[in-house]
Amino acid sequence: MRKLGSSIPSGSQTFQTPTGKWLSSDSLNVGLLEGGIPCIGDGSEWLQSRGLAGVVFLGVGLWAWSEKGVLSDLTKVTRLHGIDPVVLVLMVGVVMFTLGFAGCVGALRENICLLKFFCGTIVLIFFLELAVAVLAFLFQDWVRDRFREFFESNIRSYRDDIDLQNLIDSLQKANQCCGAYGPEDWDLNVYFNCSGASYSREKCGVPFSCCVPDPAQKVVNTQCGYDVRTQLKSKWDESIFTKGCIQALEGWLPRNIYIVAGVFIAISLLQIFGIFLAKTLISDIEAVKAGHHF
Repeated sequence: MRKLGSSIPSGSQTFQTPTGKWLSSDSLNVGLLEGGIPCIGDGSEWLQSRGLAGVVFLGVGLWAWSEKGVLSDLTKVTRLHGIDPVVLVLMVGVVMFTLGFAGCVGALRENICLLKFFCGTIVLIFFLELAVAVLAFLFQDWVRDRFREFFESNIRSYRDDIDLQNLIDSLQKANQCCGAYGPEDWDLNVYFNCSGASYSREKCGVPFSCCVPDPAQKVVNTQCGYDVRTQLKSKWDESIFTKGCIQALEGWLPRNIYIVAGVFIAISLLQIFGIFLAKTLISDIEAVKAGHHF
């Protein structure tokens, strides 16, 4: 495919659009990738680049599911009461691949329907992100309650899925927290519950990610949380984190508000840029199809 500014064969009818671009009747000069990234090159380059990120996410998600045996028994998805992080990876992959495919094919084949789908989907995602941010700010108590319910649900399913387990452990270690509001939340899990009916070795304990790290230990002690909650509460902070993860996250956000705002603005600008390119290309295609000479 020809790059911008290259000559057009004499056999092709050319038009110059109001934006200053030269378009030919046999092909267009600009393609779009998901997010508004220019897609310029021949057919082989486009085939390699379209939806590549989405394919990677889909491949990783399907591989993770195959390792857990989900592909051979899909009912395992419904048995997990918490969230399976692999589902999020698959959803991101599907969205990225669909947008990348629609943007590139729509630009290369002059398909206005695909370009409008690409543009409309980006607009929808942009306004959904904006609405979520505004609602989260206005209804902080409601968001806090939903997050508490979400975290508690995942605590119950901690031992049911290895990916979920790693996610919670990473969250607790990174924020130096334990449970939603404290270590006692781990009574919600059947393995860590302190009730007399439990015969688990982890009874009245917490996961190792709740333990205060010992700088002298080079190997992680996965049994450091055993029987911790059988001790007096006044001694808990000597061996485990006593702050809940909800309070930890509430304290983290104000300290990193500029980073969060910067990431949100950068993503928004990329989406707006993609919308602008798609709308410009649509208007150029419509002008060419209308047979207007400029």
